[in-house]
Amino acid sequence: MTTLSDPPKEQFRLSMLLYDTRYRSGTIQVIALIGFMLLAAWLINNTAQNLAELGKPIDFGFFGEPASYDINQRLLEYDSRDTHLRAALIGLLNTLVVAVLGCATATLLGVVIGVLRLSHNWIVARLMTVYVEMFRNVPVLLWIVFIMAILIETLPAPRAFRGETPEASMLLGDSVALTNRGFYIPEPLFSRGLGDIHLFGEASLRFDVSGNLILLLAVLIGGVWVSNIIKRRADRIQESTGVRPTTWYLRLGVILVPLAIVLAVLGFHFGYPALKGFNFQGGTHLRNSLIALWLALSLYTAAFIAEIVRAGIMAISKGQTEAASALGLRSNRVMSLVILPQALRIIVPPLISQYLNLTKNSSLAIAVGYMDITGTLGGITMNQTGRELECVLLLMLVYLAISLSISAVMNWYNESVKLRER
Repeated sequence: MTTLSDPPKEQFRLSMLLYDTRYRSGTIQVIALIGFMLLAAWLINNTAQNLAELGKPIDFGFFGEPASYDINQRLLEYDSRDTHLRAALIGLLNTLVVAVLGCATATLLGVVIGVLRLSHNWIVARLMTVYVEMFRNVPVLLWIVFIMAILIETLPAPRAFRGETPEASMLLGDSVALTNRGFYIPEPLFSRGLGDIHLFGEASLRFDVSGNLILLLAVLIGGVWVSNIIKRRADRIQESTGVRPTTWYLRLGVILVPLAIVLAVLGFHFGYPALKGFNFQGGTHLRNSLIALWLALSLYTAAFIAEIVRAGIMAISKGQTEAASALGLRSNRVMSLVILPQALRIIVPPLISQYLNLTKNSSLAIAVGYMDITGTLGGITMNQTGRELECVLLLMLVYLAISLSISAVMNWYNESVKLRER
């Protein structure tokens, strides 16, 4: 029911889309989006027509053809008779390995170096400054090639480990061999197991995952979950009583004890490398190309992360440090409990960019012969099949998916550590 005091309702007119400020901005955005989509459709259609006239229509059937090339470093079974799709999958896994290892190592080094740059010890602070300036001002490609050359030229050949009085000796009780062909380290093995689980039926996409690995991951995740429950309970007790119970041994026990029991039941042991013939056999072989790429990307990116960490720490008021010291906390406890937790909200956003840069810089792997996704799909596969557009487009989509995944995970972490007012 309306009254005489209610104003009349204005009827919608098409002219309001342009002349009414309530609708104008939305109208312009819709028109711009439609124009962009039409332009993209025209470009795609024009490209497809030109390729068809050249006798090269867009076709992804080449993925089913034999790759006919080898991949030296791989996580899954592969030989030259496998398809290009299988080769691309192996290259993608190699890219992910370098990205994960590089991000973890660069973060650890970057945090340590960033903190040491603020040390009151003049020598330590200047040494860290030299490290940062040296690594971040030289292109990462040169560091990759330089470290590769050091590994090849300085480490002994496998034949140096032969004989009663060898020129070189293995490390850690004859379990690790550092050679100019790569690093040979112990391989985790199981005398009893659950077998392999086949995730895909097709040969080109066959992906066998060890049942033992899945069981260990499940036990580890369960232990971490229980450990977090214990932590939250300790937090509640501390908030209500002011006294925090000692729980570190409980949290450590719920993670390590079940894991140790499962390892014992599965018959966990190590397979050690041994010199047989002209090379080492057994164990896990980490080739020099992987080591050089991993170290170069880690050391290079750590220099930038160190500056991010230093800036985040310096952004925290000195009064926080003084207040923590007045409570009797030691310097290391002040840094870990007071300064770094507050600095994370400043450190994490630019840290995401460094993770993305490291992942994209891994495409330089072909310089030292490491076959990542760029070397397989964007290199040999593209050259053999002549499908430049398809390979480059898929390569762009792969890096886009990896980058968006890293960004999503880090943004979630950034949201979880954000300071919230009560």
